[in-house]
Amino acid sequence: MTLRCIAVDDESMGRKLLEENIKQIPFLELVRTCKNPFEAMQALQEEKIDLMFLDIQMPGMLGTKFLQSLREKPLVVFVTAYSNYAVESYDLDVVDYLMKPVSLERFTKAAYKALELHNKNNAVASSATPVAFAEATKTEEFPEFFFINVEYSLVKITIKDITHIEGLKDYIKIFLTTQAKPILTKSTMKAIEEKLPSKQFMRIHKSFIVNLDKIESIRGQRIKIGTHDIPVSESSIDELLKLLNYSK
Repeated sequence: MTLRCIAVDDESMGRKLLEENIKQIPFLELVRTCKNPFEAMQALQEEKIDLMFLDIQMPGMLGTKFLQSLREKPLVVFVTAYSNYAVESYDLDVVDYLMKPVSLERFTKAAYKALELHNKNNAVASSATPVAFAEATKTEEFPEFFFINVEYSLVKITIKDITHIEGLKDYIKIFLTTQAKPILTKSTMKAIEEKLPSKQFMRIHKSFIVNLDKIESIRGQRIKIGTHDIPVSESSIDELLKLLNYSK
């Protein structure tokens, strides 16, 4: 079992020490090092991450606030020079709280705690019956918002305000009812699709996801949302009509 991890620290020496410690643990795979929460956000969007070693006192945003902003959280080990965040970290359900300078022995202990918790979570997930899984899927709830990285800031996106999303290679445009210009962020269509409730949003084309509630009209294989004329792929048109409770 390998845990894919990232190391987040605004100081180059801190990142270097984390990298060296991670390399000493055979079941840890360092995917990326990040110097701030915004780089970490991008890494979490682009990669499958099991474990994050996270500094707290960083310019721009505290590690605790960054963790609170995440809808889907990996396992987290705080690595910090400050002890005053320890109580708050318990409420955030982190794996461990390490004080700098961290010895390899203490670091290894935290890594094994993360591995044990990861294996336990996987065992619980795999033992779930199909009925239990179906019930969990039925009652799954999405938050009303999520955060994205825009020009070194975390911007809050309210889901109900999204009209549609357009994919542009490594970037996406998020169109909102609350502003004239779309928000541009570096992400993939797959990553943003996972943040959206499937009953409300549909990927109708390789480059477009739409909010079904915002569709004003459909003509042929094109839909209209406001002033936007959006294509629907031939393979998606039947499913779209079905979701809209319409039969040709």
